Amino acid sequence: MSENKYLKWLSGETPSAWWHDSAIIEELEEAMSNGALGSTTNPFLIKSTLFAKPEVWRPMLANIAKSLTPVQKAEEIARIITTYLAGKLYPVFEKTKGGQGFVCAQVNPTKAGDSAYMLDMARRLVKWAPNICIKLPVTAAGLDTLEECVAEGMTVCATVGFTVPQALAVAERHMQGLERAAKNGIKPGKCFAVVMVGRLDDYLRDVAQDRSASVNESDIIQAGTAVIKRAYKLFNERQYKAILMPAAMRGSYHLTSLAGARMVMSIAPRIAAMASEVAQPWRQQIDEPVSGDVIERLMTLPEFVRAYEPDGMQTYEFITYGVSQRTLTQFADVGWLPMESYQL
Repeated sequence: MSENKYLKWLSGETPSAWWHDSAIIEELEEAMSNGALGSTTNPFLIKSTLFAKPEVWRPMLANIAKSLTPVQKAEEIARIITTYLAGKLYPVFEKTKGGQGFVCAQVNPTKAGDSAYMLDMARRLVKWAPNICIKLPVTAAGLDTLEECVAEGMTVCATVGFTVPQALAVAERHMQGLERAAKNGIKPGKCFAVVMVGRLDDYLRDVAQDRSASVNESDIIQAGTAVIKRAYKLFNERQYKAILMPAAMRGSYHLTSLAGARMVMSIAPRIAAMASEVAQPWRQQIDEPVSGDVIERLMTLPEFVRAYEPDGMQTYEFITYGVSQRTLTQFADVGWLPMESYQL
């Protein structure tokens, strides 16, 4: 296994931690050797390992009942793969006394507006293994589900998040869930609030091009960073208990700009490889702000304003935000639905 000195430095000598963003076993094992403390799987990544490593997974799937509906089959495939990965990380879960070592299990992405469905599914998923982290979308329905899950003692990861308003809404609902759990004598779970920095950049790039806006590529690739740095500042000021999780990075610049933050980074193998090439000296950059000139140019894009300003969107608008729809569609069309149609 190759050594990644940057990631070892990040996880060993700064307040930052990181989880591996892949469901391929060998990649997870290498990531763990370099300090990874969890796995941020999703339907797309489950499907990807299923098709990339059929020799590994097909024997494990052999006993799935042919009588299951497509939805039930997809969930059972996800269960088998996720619980195997959970076993790999369980020693970390034990060593950290439940602080780390989680594997994400995401609810059906085609049901992002159905709180009752998602809660019912979450109650099944959490039984898969002791170190399951329930992954929910940051929609109005997803937030309702998140609060209930936290109140019932589940650890949750709020995904399909791209904006300051979404991150703040997650943190607030997590606090409400914590209060309810405490009143009922329930040990609460943790909450990780995802900001998909690279996906926001991708979306704003298209918006800028479509509007012929005076925003350059250097500005665009700092948009997601600006959003999560603002959210981080507000989280600290308001003393939220939720932990920010930057995800969907597009280059090592996303990672290095956040180094030193009390966040849990979701890092894909491609980004980990880029990080291994980061030249020394390494430094913590979380307190270095994005230039005011960059922010000023980005603020000419209404879609960036919606993402950057704490009151830029109302909760009911989260599901209709352009990049939210893009991401939910991908999770469904190239993640969940292929598992439904997978030939056993």
